[in-house]
Parts: sequence; structure tokens; C-alpha cells
Amino acid sequence: MKEEQLPCFNHRQPINNKKTRLVFRLLNSPAVYVILLLLSYALGYLSAPSSRSPPQPLSSPEILKVGDSLNTHLDNFRVKTRCAEPLPPQLVHQTILDRVFNSTSPYDNFPPAHVSGLLREKKLKGWGSYGEVFEHLIQKAKPKVIIEVGTFLGASALHMAELTRKLGLDSQILCIDDFRGWPGFRDRFGYVKMVNSDVMLLYQFLQNVIHKNATGSVLPMPFSSGSALEKLCEWGVFGDLIEIDAGHDFNSAWADINRAYQILRPGGIIFGHDYFTAADNRGVRRAVTLFAQMIGRKIQTDGQHWVIDSA
Repeated sequence: MKEEQLPCFNHRQPINNKKTRLVFRLLNSPAVYVILLLLSYALGYLSAPSSRSPPQPLSSPEILKVGDSLNTHLDNFRVKTRCAEPLPPQLVHQTILDRVFNSTSPYDNFPPAHVSGLLREKKLKGWGSYGEVFEHLIQKAKPKVIIEVGTFLGASALHMAELTRKLGLDSQILCIDDFRGWPGFRDRFGYVKMVNSDVMLLYQFLQNVIHKNATGSVLPMPFSSGSALEKLCEWGVFGDLIEIDAGHDFNSAWADINRAYQILRPGGIIFGHDYFTAADNRGVRRAVTLFAQMIGRKIQTDGQHWVIDSA
């Protein structure tokens, strides 16, 4: 009996041999890969959402939850720097001379030769610098240290110096100001000269203090309010009475009030000017109101000034 012949599967059928070779050649061609890449890009672009469709809002964390206290959220913006132990008031004057002026007085050998012909004997200019609030608060607080934030030419500071002498108080007054003014301020105060971009505000301030014979009680701190207040905190220099009258926009006023409150002695008073001014979108009033709410204190006003007691 003969074995059955099984069909052989080892040989390819020659029917489509030419077509098969053509397909392999095309697949091995670089042009095919380029075409496939372009097709993939086109399909991806067409399948993407239309740019004209309205954007979907991103989910955002809930900032204020029902029942949360506004004071709790305001507390996140409170300056919480821990200050040094309060320095005895009688050491404040020498501490500032040592730390700021290399143990010399800024009034020594004043004025320097290059500005002597540019200064007036006295030029006091301020805003609300002679209000009754100053005498009232000085009588109430009997301050040993007064800190003024925003000085300009020193009208308020020198008025307070006269009041403390009148009341028999030995008070030290520190005046924080960068004494640079603001862009364009010389359009209104052309009498303040400039030398090589250095405006003469600090020099005229020093001249005013000398004219009023207040060099023993009034010292400038010619720096930005933020940096000066931070250093006073670091050195333990606290004030019994602090006046805030620098930047009137909300952010500046808020920062100054927060930092100044850190160095206000227990039982002290912090106050300022321009509570009712509409300038800078009522920045001072908004900052003072929020701060008083945050610390749980009431605001007193006289139509111009605002006052907050620390106790």
C-alpha cells in the first residue's frame, strides 16, 4: 500500500509574487514613514477639541468656607515676627547712633560743603502736622519713645518735639523716611534741590531740626519703612506713640501698620493721618479698618486722623 502524498506547504504560490514584492518595497521606502507621520498628526489635530468651544473653568480650592471667621483669614496677613526684648528708653538714642550712624551724630559738621548753598534756614511743610490730636495723644501716652513713619521735612516730628518739651517730657523721636520723595514731587516742591539725582530732603530735614534746636531728641532713620521697622523690632526699640503717615495705598499702609504694631509698647497708641482721604482708592481707611477688625480694637477719628489704642 502506497503512502498518501501530503500536500507541501513549504513552497509559496507564485500567483501574487510581483504584487507582494511591490508592497515590501513600498513599506521599506522612507516616503511611507513620512506619509504615516503626517497622517497621525492630522488625525490627532482633527480629534482635538475645537478651539472655539467655550473653555471649561478650572476647579479652584474654596477660599472662604461657610462659617469661617474673616479674622482667621486676615490673621494670615499679620506680621508675626518676634521682636527682641524691649530696650530701656534711655538707651534708644545711643542705640540708633551706634547702629545707623556708626556712633556719630548726623548733625556733626553739618551742613557738608556741597549742599550748604542749597538749603533754606528753615522750610517746614507738612499735612495735618499741627492738629490738636498730637497734644491730646502726647498728654495721654506721655511717651518716652515716639516713632514717626513718613516724615518728609519733619513738620509733625518737630511739632511733637515742642509739645514734649512743653509738657516736661524727655522723649526720643525717631523719624523713618527714605527722604527720596516720589516721582515728580519736585514739580510741587521745586525749592527742594537736587544734586546728581540726590534730592535734598534729608539735608533740609536735618537743617530744620538744627533750626528748632531739637538735635538731642529727633533722629532720622533714612530707610524704607519696611526695613527700618524690621530693624527696630530686631533691636528691641519699641514706641509708646507711633504715627503712620507714609504710603497711602492699601498695601503700603497695611504693611506699615502691621510692622509698627509689632513694636508698640503695651498701653501705647498708634495713629495716623488721611483716614478720610479718597486718595489711592481710600487705601489708608481700608487698611486701618481691616487691621482694627483683625486685632479687635475700635478706631477713633477726629475728621483727619485715626487712633487705635493697644489696650
